Amino acid sequence: MKTKFKDLTIWITGASSGLGEALSVELAKRGARIILSGRNSEKLEAVKKRCKKSHKHIVVPFDISDADQAKKAYQAAKAQAGKIDWLINNAGISQRSLIIETTEEVERQLMEIDYFAQTRLTRLVLPDMIAQGRGKVVMVSSIAGLLGTQYRGAYGAAKAAIHMWANSLRAELHDQGIEVATVFPGFIQTNVSINALTWDGTAQGTMDDATNKGLTATAFAKHVTKALIKGEEYVIAAGKKEKLAMMVNRLSPPKLYKLIRKSKVK
Repeated sequence: MKTKFKDLTIWITGASSGLGEALSVELAKRGARIILSGRNSEKLEAVKKRCKKSHKHIVVPFDISDADQAKKAYQAAKAQAGKIDWLINNAGISQRSLIIETTEEVERQLMEIDYFAQTRLTRLVLPDMIAQGRGKVVMVSSIAGLLGTQYRGAYGAAKAAIHMWANSLRAELHDQGIEVATVFPGFIQTNVSINALTWDGTAQGTMDDATNKGLTATAFAKHVTKALIKGEEYVIAAGKKEKLAMMVNRLSPPKLYKLIRKSKVK
């Protein structure tokens, strides 16, 4: 069945920049009404202006790691939009620190933002989707959640966890009309490495070379949107290098990790 975007209300977290911004603009271009969420209301308003027919979209700012704010944001989104057809859990934060140097507090922070915050918001939205007999939940994981690399131990663990959680959710709710898709971005040209947490919780503050040479956020959004329209459940949105690593991993995981040990992945 062809997706009628003009009838869809799509809630996107982490919409103030990067992947979330690109997805918001792309999906709005196709006719959907977007609920844009993130912590910075001014940036969200700026993204809203970039979206086609900006007057129809809704800004709901909140801190996704705060359970009370998440509940109030859900109530506000529902009150203003009336319904939520798709939830795209895009908000998150990356990591750039060695496991042996990273504090447990930082690991918990990564898990809280990249796993618990995503599952919490999904549980808030699901009852309405189940009641209306349809809906789509999109979890933005990462290639790092499939292939462990240096400097991303807790981040990769959180992204792997959300991938497995989505698999279980898909199995549990398939018969109730709920679709679940997981997106695995590779290196994308965003501020992800600049904002990535280091061993003590401070931001790295610099752009990784690999990130700088990755896919554009616009190309990512176009690819993901097309895949979601087709009903794909696992969406790899990455460059040739990451796709090659995925292929090697399927054929010989030990060989891949020999290559990873020699590579500069930071």
